[in-house]
Amino acid sequence: MNQPLNFSLMASVSKLADELELQQFPQSALYVIATPIGNISDISLRALKVLSMVEEIACEDTRNTSQLLNRYGISKKCFAAHQHNERSVAEKIVQQLRNGARIALVSDAGTPGISDPGAHIVHAVLEAGLQVIPLPGASAAIAALSCSGFISDDFYFIGFLPNKNKQRETELNKLISIQATLVFYEAPHRIMETMASLVSVFGSDRKILIAREISKLFEQLHRSSLDSALTWLQEDENRQRGEFVLLIEGASRTNADEDSEAERILGILLEECSVSQAAALTARITGKKKNTLYELALAIQKTSND
Repeated sequence: MNQPLNFSLMASVSKLADELELQQFPQSALYVIATPIGNISDISLRALKVLSMVEEIACEDTRNTSQLLNRYGISKKCFAAHQHNERSVAEKIVQQLRNGARIALVSDAGTPGISDPGAHIVHAVLEAGLQVIPLPGASAAIAALSCSGFISDDFYFIGFLPNKNKQRETELNKLISIQATLVFYEAPHRIMETMASLVSVFGSDRKILIAREISKLFEQLHRSSLDSALTWLQEDENRQRGEFVLLIEGASRTNADEDSEAERILGILLEECSVSQAAALTARITGKKKNTLYELALAIQKTSND
């Protein structure tokens, strides 16, 4: 049974709100604000304070942001700043900041600029010599990392992979030997194709954490080997719904060394052989999958030609 907020907790929140009044919130500044990724309670008091005091809010979708503001009784003018108009909106924001305004930048969920619009706006504001102030908060990638159990001081954020299978596997092949935990985002309509590519490139034994619908009502966290994870998704179509964070365990030092050696051999053979021949010969030498080596060879060739 849910318990109401007790008096002590409410008093603490009130005290924190009073302390916010003593903080400095400069004018002519862009405030980059992280918003909840699911649970609306995951917004910070400082974010609410800034949202209530800025002149306008640049947001990915004005309807979604208006719902958030309404939940907290905040009434502010919002304007769209999404991937299709971000560059032109940046000019408007720079001009408003030069006139002394405070502007907030939010995305539909999470942190602007992290697989969401916002980076071009921040860049334009900084290039104009104006101030950008980040307000940290919810992040699907960091939330998933915190409960992954993968022992690594490093992580490598990739975000969304290409739509097409061949391009996706080419990108994945570049990541095989990386020892950091790999972080991907994925949408429900592509999850099965992406999982099949992950198994094909990384093999069945590499560990994965599937974090589905983080902080939302139907949140699920599933940690297993890649092949078991694919089976887990296939067993229940409901598991294929929602937004996904996929964390892949980094390559072991032994595997990384083997992959590095395979890449070295491929590089030598590509100087004399076709991509197909180089992949076939490297497969015979190293015992690795020919298809995986073929994709890696294409990536090496492309890099050499660029």
